[in-house]
Amino acid sequence: MKARILSVGTFVPDTVLTNKEIETFLDTSDEWITTRTGIKERRIVDKEHPMSASEMGARASRIAMERAGVSSGDIDGIIVATFTPDNFFPSTACSMQADLGCKNAFAFDLSAACAGFTYALTVANNMIVSGQARTMLVVGSEVISKTLDWSDRGSCILFGDGAGAMVLAADEKNQQKGILSSCLFSDGTLGDLLTLPAWGENRVLKMKGNEVFKHAVRFMADLSLQAIDKAGLDVKDIDIIVPHQANIRIISALAEQLSVPMDKVAVNLQKYGNTSSASIPLAFEEAWLDGRIKDGSKVLFVGVGGGFSIGSAVCVF
Repeated sequence: MKARILSVGTFVPDTVLTNKEIETFLDTSDEWITTRTGIKERRIVDKEHPMSASEMGARASRIAMERAGVSSGDIDGIIVATFTPDNFFPSTACSMQADLGCKNAFAFDLSAACAGFTYALTVANNMIVSGQARTMLVVGSEVISKTLDWSDRGSCILFGDGAGAMVLAADEKNQQKGILSSCLFSDGTLGDLLTLPAWGENRVLKMKGNEVFKHAVRFMADLSLQAIDKAGLDVKDIDIIVPHQANIRIISALAEQLSVPMDKVAVNLQKYGNTSSASIPLAFEEAWLDGRIKDGSKVLFVGVGGGFSIGSAVCVF
């Protein structure tokens, strides 16, 4: 049994926040942000009419379901990766299940910060391979703007809001395609480098940027090589890498570590910033629509986030 990715769908808010606009309320500049992060703009939910993670996730899911040709009744399970849930409970996934009308689906949230999508993809793959489900929705949806200290130029410039979804389905026939491998790793001793408290008055995202950069590159490279080796492949066999869109310096350093040219790496953070668990499906959809994902393409997904949590997966389309 293999789990195949049938489709992808994404959603981002209409409001665009550019670096030039950030200059008006923060001691920074478009040049400073672009040089250090590669980000030019990001999408932010409307403050007067805010959208929740479940609303954005449902919109992305409807697109993915339509592209896959599946109905709400076909979905056996929904996993939502998010660190900005609508509530502690009911889960964002349960709210989406009701919104989408997926009456046959179990639903739950998963928290692994920016590595969330690779973790959710791994869990969904294992459920399909084990026979617990045949068709699943894997969703990453974040409203990060509500967690930010907009006076902290070291963090608020990096993030944006958005959602992405993939439909996974069981395939007993084609053993050459589907998710070939996945690897997960966590190091809780580094948890204080990137935090968002659940309680107390100071509930804003904090990060130690230089330390995060150093560990992120090392972990992403290590987990990438592990997933590629587990799939029985070599780095040169990978057609495109779809990394978490954290920072252009991290992505470039990862490519250098793997000795992969940047034209084999999907990058779109200049338009969306760091959307955490939504960033991999957002980058993958763009590569797919651009024709970079072809029949037989071997794709590496890799993400890293607070925790520290790291995940990778290799898939053949």
